[in-house]
This record gives sequence, structure tokens and C-alpha cells, in this order.
Amino acid sequence: MAKYKHHIFICQNTREPSATRPSCNPSGNSDLVQAFKTALKPYGLDASVRVNKCGCLDQCEHGPTVVIYPEGWWYGFVKKEDAASIVRALYEGKPAAHLLLDDTCINTPSCEHRTRKP
Repeated sequence: MAKYKHHIFICQNTREPSATRPSCNPSGNSDLVQAFKTALKPYGLDASVRVNKCGCLDQCEHGPTVVIYPEGWWYGFVKKEDAASIVRALYEGKPAAHLLLDDTCINTPSCEHRTRKP
């Protein structure tokens, strides 16, 4: 099998409702992962793109969070319905701009969405 051209990492981190930060996967299901796997097939990408469940990406306030490598496209607030447009954009060689996280929100404590308590 050839190397994968792209990896789609989907945060599956689940936290208790009382946690200080939100959870990307509060229901604990894999619906979002399955939506991406399903979206790849019509484009014939299922052999060259790997969909990966992953733990915390530390973008909890933007969850569910998805990142595509090697491009480094970070997506936030992703819903099952968004998988098709993200995969279509990947097929076209561009990001799904309407879902991209702003660079000023990635790995910074000053993001408007971050609600971490000191």
C-alpha cells in the first residue's frame, strides 16, 4: 500500500460536563469520523487519505476540531454535515475556508473563544 497523501485527524476527546474546558466529542460516538470516511469514497480518496481518531488537539473551545496534514488546515466547530465540503475542498486542493480556524486562535491563550479558567 502506498503512503497516505493526507491525514485527517478528528479530535475524539471526551470530558466530564463539569470540566473547565469543553469536549470535542461529548457524546462519545464516532459519527464525525464515519462522516469523513463516507465523504472520501465518491472522490476515490479513501485509498490515499487516512481518517484518524485522535485525542485532544488542545483546541477545545473550537470543538469538534479537525486538522488535515500535511497542509496544516485547522477546522473548528465541525459538524457531520461539514465533512462533505471539507473533503470536496481537499479534493480540489484548497481548504474549506468557511470552516478554517483563524490563525490567531490556534494555540494561543488570547483567542476570543478560549474560556480557560486560571
